[in-house]
Amino acid sequence: MWKIQRGYDSVTRTFRLPEELVSELETLATQNKLSLNQLVIQCLRYSVEHLDKSDS
Repeated sequence: MWKIQRGYDSVTRTFRLPEELVSELETLATQNKLSLNQLVIQCLRYSVEHLDKSDS
């Protein structure tokens, strides 16, 4: 399960995401009592940490 992390330096960026993905993420965030931002950070961190680097 996720651990909510707080207190980090941040920057602001804009990303264009498919509407259906944003809808799914908003639902997950609500179900897990997280902000959408917290959920996206955790999803991105997990993806980067588990990236298969064998093809690069």
